[in-house]
Amino acid sequence: MLRICSTWNGNPVGDAHRIAIEWTPDGDSIELRVSAPHYGDPPAPSSPVGPTDRLWEFEVVEVFVAGSDGRYTEIELAPSGHHLVLQLDGVRNAVASMIPISYTARIAGNRWVGTARIEHRLLPPPPWRVNATAIHGSGADRVYLSMVALPGRAPDFHQPDRFPPLASLT
Repeated sequence: MLRICSTWNGNPVGDAHRIAIEWTPDGDSIELRVSAPHYGDPPAPSSPVGPTDRLWEFEVVEVFVAGSDGRYTEIELAPSGHHLVLQLDGVRNAVASMIPISYTARIAGNRWVGTARIEHRLLPPPPWRVNATAIHGSGADRVYLSMVALPGRAPDFHQPDRFPPLASLT
């Protein structure tokens, strides 16, 4: 279970703002099940549900999966059903984007649940190190959350050397 319980720089958030992500191996894939508060800010993308470029500009939960070879995969899941999967070779060096996955999301009141299936072929070779993050809000009210506290003067989720081993989290 991955849990987001703090801001990007490590300040704790209240129980109502916490996010849980179940990580379940399933044959040649991983199932990610997100349970998160729904803020509705900013509004969902107007594009059709599915792979959506620049999804990080909206309300989103992200899972980063890094391998030992400098490659990592960024999986972005939105409460609207939009998603974005990027494969990176080195920090912020995207080599593949807009990768389609099986993903469904459902909003129920002030919470949402999303379920994604990520094939192993989309991930770097294990052993894996992971971080989970979330973004919501607009303008000065934009909020950046992270499972792992990250250094810096501003939120920067692309710090794979800071991600803990998956084995220590599940």
